[in-house]
Amino acid sequence: MTRLNFSNRAALACALALRVAQALSGAISRQGHATLAVSGGTTPTLFFEHLSKADITWQKVTITLVDERKVPDTHPRSNARLVKAKLLQNHAAAAKFVPLFENFRAEKIADFDACILGMGLDGHTASFFPDGDRVAEGLKPSSKIIILEINAAGAGETRLTFTLAKLLRSRHLFLHIEGEDKEAVLMKQTGLPIHTVIEHAPNIAVYFCP
Repeated sequence: MTRLNFSNRAALACALALRVAQALSGAISRQGHATLAVSGGTTPTLFFEHLSKADITWQKVTITLVDERKVPDTHPRSNARLVKAKLLQNHAAAAKFVPLFENFRAEKIADFDACILGMGLDGHTASFFPDGDRVAEGLKPSSKIIILEINAAGAGETRLTFTLAKLLRSRHLFLHIEGEDKEAVLMKQTGLPIHTVIEHAPNIAVYFCP
């Protein structure tokens, strides 16, 4: 695990957006296209705004979600709605977006050139909630399943999530967390889903600010 610390949200968002844009541009140069997976919630909004202004060939970028609630994009808690409002703007409006909800094409998406995870105070990442009914399946690194449906008391709605096996095939994997309370979960506790992910992804880059 590599950790990069920033003094505030703006500095983190700018740095992460620059690094992700570099990863996407590198993929486009190598293979002619790039695939990006992002997470929802309130944490990535400023990062999305910065990334949307990156001067890259967005027409060659496919964007999808790490996980999603089983709700349409008109729902206020939809991650797809957030991505459309905050990321698919400015230059990034030219990218192709592949949602997870009611979309069989999502399972066919190429391995991610860049993937950004978030983390909750309960130690969940993607939709790997500690009390999830299928969390063990989702965290199996050798699983053949690509997208898993998970229910958990702390999740609210039923969730759809790419499995750890799929996430581990990402060329660049990032963890974006903000706040000392989340840092305490990440650094001091053990045995949570986020720790399983880090155990199997030693090259993950953690971007953190208090």
